[in-house]
Amino acid sequence: MTTYYHVDGDLVPRAEATVSVDDRGFRYGDGAFETLRAYGGDLFEWAAHAERLERTCDALSLEHGLSREALRDRIDETLVANDFADAYVRLSITRGVQPGTLTPRPAVEPTVVVYVKPLPRGGLEGEPVYDGPATLQTVKARRVPDASLPAAAKTHNYLPGILARTELYDADEALVRDLEGYVAEGTTSNVFFVTESGLHTPTTAGPVLPGITRAVVLELAEEAGIPVSEGFYEPTAVREADEVFLTNTTWEVRPVTSVDGLAVDAGPVTALLSRLFDKRVERTCYGGT
Repeated sequence: MTTYYHVDGDLVPRAEATVSVDDRGFRYGDGAFETLRAYGGDLFEWAAHAERLERTCDALSLEHGLSREALRDRIDETLVANDFADAYVRLSITRGVQPGTLTPRPAVEPTVVVYVKPLPRGGLEGEPVYDGPATLQTVKARRVPDASLPAAAKTHNYLPGILARTELYDADEALVRDLEGYVAEGTTSNVFFVTESGLHTPTTAGPVLPGITRAVVLELAEEAGIPVSEGFYEPTAVREADEVFLTNTTWEVRPVTSVDGLAVDAGPVTALLSRLFDKRVERTCYGGT
């Protein structure tokens, strides 16, 4: 079966989907992207993803000239062309091809790519896309300070995360700290942990990407009456927690079974929030109640 991608306004077979070597996304990582999930043919939390993409483009001074509706149309067209109801979706926008100087031109002919691949159904009848619970390891690599690269911007520049992943030894995800030594996030995930006082997660007042799934989980926790705290935490707090889990668009809510080699129990709060997340997906995307 041929997979189709959406490249600069056209649906093209995967084998023919190309981007110029002169594209600034390739040369400099000069681009923004969002990872989304389609459930039952509908994009989960599209408005939140679109808003974050707009914030990223604003941070990069990337005026691509495409409306939120136009971008959504390209995603929908790609899903329909591939007959994917349940899928991983990546929407990328770069500054496009410009002369080979670091300084960007204000006028932009953007490169816009929609990449999709099938994923299992989500919601109450879904299966996790990950291969079991995660293991977490604290790494030496640090989160880039917000003053250097805006933490809220989701850009093509993933080199810090790649370097963090190269440190891993028999672990699934890196626990990345800020320059002061406080826990920030994983390389592609937000971090949560549970103690007797409630649910905790690093604050976005630090260099933490405000994840879309993170926001949904915080909302679900408050609705369920779970005390929630956002703050600055040492890695020891995560290691000694009763429960730990990670969130991102692809994994949704993923339990953690060890932190730096120390076992963590899979607990009731993680299970509850995972179930509530599934119910939210079921209700908003599959027409459930």
